[in-house]
Amino acid sequence: MAYVDALPQLALLGIISGLLSGVIIILFRWTVEIGAVTLFPMEDSEGFENLAPHWRLIIATTGGLIIGLLLHFVSIQARQVGVVHVIERLNLHQGYLPFRNAALQFISAALSIVCGHSVGREGPNIHLGATSGSLLGRKLGLPNNSVRTLVGCGVAAAIAAGFNTPLAGVIFAMEVVLMEYTIVGFVPIILAAVSATALTHAVFGEGVHFFVYAYQWSTLNEFFYVMGLGVAIGIVAAVFIRFTVWISTVSQDLSIWLRLLIAGGIVGLIAIPIPQVMGIGYDTVNSALLGEMALTTLAFIFIGKLLATSVCIGLGSPGGLIGPSLFIGAAAGGALGWLTIETFDAQISSGAYAMLGMGAMMAATLQAPLAALLALLELTANPNLIMPGMTAVVSAVLVTRVVFRCPSIYQLLMQNRGLHYHDDPVSQALRRISVARVMHRNLIEAPRKISRRAVIDSLREDPHWIVVRDQGKAVALLSAPDLARYTEEHQDADDIDLMEIPAMRKDLVKTNVVASLQDALELLEQSGREALYVTGTKGVGNEKIYGVLTRQDIEKSYRK
Repeated sequence: MAYVDALPQLALLGIISGLLSGVIIILFRWTVEIGAVTLFPMEDSEGFENLAPHWRLIIATTGGLIIGLLLHFVSIQARQVGVVHVIERLNLHQGYLPFRNAALQFISAALSIVCGHSVGREGPNIHLGATSGSLLGRKLGLPNNSVRTLVGCGVAAAIAAGFNTPLAGVIFAMEVVLMEYTIVGFVPIILAAVSATALTHAVFGEGVHFFVYAYQWSTLNEFFYVMGLGVAIGIVAAVFIRFTVWISTVSQDLSIWLRLLIAGGIVGLIAIPIPQVMGIGYDTVNSALLGEMALTTLAFIFIGKLLATSVCIGLGSPGGLIGPSLFIGAAAGGALGWLTIETFDAQISSGAYAMLGMGAMMAATLQAPLAALLALLELTANPNLIMPGMTAVVSAVLVTRVVFRCPSIYQLLMQNRGLHYHDDPVSQALRRISVARVMHRNLIEAPRKISRRAVIDSLREDPHWIVVRDQGKAVALLSAPDLARYTEEHQDADDIDLMEIPAMRKDLVKTNVVASLQDALELLEQSGREALYVTGTKGVGNEKIYGVLTRQDIEKSYRK
């Protein structure tokens, strides 16, 4: 598993990871759906419109207080959840996702959605799926590069099972979370997405979340309408991103319970006149896609949902933003569709614009054009959507990224926490290779002070490196040829101090066998040492030296 091309093993683990993620996502969905209808007088989990206005305010506000108090009494590290947390752990913690954070994500996100906060379940699904892959890799003692791949498997499985879009799940995992495309990564991630989707089909059936308008590109005049739609949605996405990040910035000094109480209260106030903003809102999205909503209604729910979602995400609500971004895009696109029809007498349904707006908003907010386009294609099963979809998606992404200089909302939220993701080509290449593949195994260990006879006996093994131990600790890496030359030149030396003789020596620092080359390089830079010795993981073999690795070895591996 230390090798980048361990495809058979990774393929099998991808299937297992997908099934584990599918089970967790099914449990989470059941918890949300059953919890809503059990606690409140609703026929389904999205029936907030049927509640009295004052009950909407009470439910959202009380839910915010309960979730806030729950998070208040856990440590700051334990309350880190969601997609930003997954990306952070991939970048700074080798993909090791703690179980306690996932458990808190499950409980707090379910409460948040049940109480009508303007968040989605896709973000929690991603965290839960990624954690299942991470825990599987750690339980098996896999190297960090393989754990990273299994985290991607969990992410793909979560999106695939949540939306019934396996291909979009694969691209999302590699475009948004892993931020890289590799042939080796594709195979297990695809298998994970397929296995998770098959499992959810067996439980929930093969139905889709959205019933879409059968769109067909008819004239080239529509090209300019769709491009205009993309530009407008790009502006909306930039406003949404900047407003959300601004709220996150100005509220950082507030206690978590107060932030979530405020979030619940604001959502409840908005829901008094606009109940559609509460919860996931897929029923409202369906109405927009079918062209069943008037211009005024679409405009109001668009503004309300944008405000409610920005407040919830910015103030730290433990839900996702992918679902709400689809809602905002569908409402904005539907409203723009009605304006286009009335202004230019265009022969097209507002539902078609809602559909394109949904994809454009997801692409611009996440800066994931390919994942958004594939999601549209899989949701509609309509190949005629390719040209207008590409036009809307690319226009929106360009406006958000180039004109307003907004990267992915996840990256901005990470930066707001003082975190930075290293996605340069060198870092990506080094993450994919384990130290176990590159390390030198041709070595011997020797005490600092050693007799000439012991040196001669040791050199008969023809080692390349000698690990020098002083009082039992590995302190330096000595070139074996240099020691052989010194022994040859000083025939009269009975005792030799390996730290005093003229030779090439490198200061050592310890790493373990599951580390990636990226981990090794960061450790060298932080410690100021020149080489690493590789030991086992915790438990058996923790002090046994399996190999050594120098900075030159890491650089040579990247060049290959």
